[in-house]
Amino acid sequence: MARTVAERSDAIAPLAEVFREHGYEGASLSLISKATGLGKGSLYHFFPGGKEEMMAAVLADIDRWFERKIFAPLEATDEAEAAIAAMLAAVTAYFRTGQRVCLVGALGLSESGNRFAATLSGYFARWIDALVAALVTGGVPPALARDLSEDAVAGIQGAIVLSRAMGSPAVFERVVGQIAQRLAVALRR
Repeated sequence: MARTVAERSDAIAPLAEVFREHGYEGASLSLISKATGLGKGSLYHFFPGGKEEMMAAVLADIDRWFERKIFAPLEATDEAEAAIAAMLAAVTAYFRTGQRVCLVGALGLSESGNRFAATLSGYFARWIDALVAALVTGGVPPALARDLSEDAVAGIQGAIVLSRAMGSPAVFERVVGQIAQRLAVALRR
């Protein structure tokens, strides 16, 4: 029996997990209904645009989290090393030490990623730009800061995939640790 949900936002977390587990294409309305506890009529009440609107809402929720926990702190810091350490800790917690799929990254690799290309590109660009800003504030030359930031975000994303595929959180932890060391060395030059 479908439950009554008072707020659209109540459905976001279960929607995200369905999309993480099954991908955009594989997330059928019956899987979504089961995960959210909402009947199809209720789903369309909260998301009249259907599955595409559901995914857009999930991506907006992810973006809000990254804005609060990653982007804004990196961009507004005088203490680059502390902000970067906090970023890596937050990302590690968010991705549960590599065992949680990065929905944005997974969506970017799928056929349906084209529907959300601007959102996906903006997410990664903002993350890289925020990290560049922190590194530059910490005295790293802009060109090197850009290279290090791209490498860091790519490394985190790759570590998520590899760690999950190998069933080994240690892979994620090791890669994130190496990223932390590289960024710290650049800041101390």
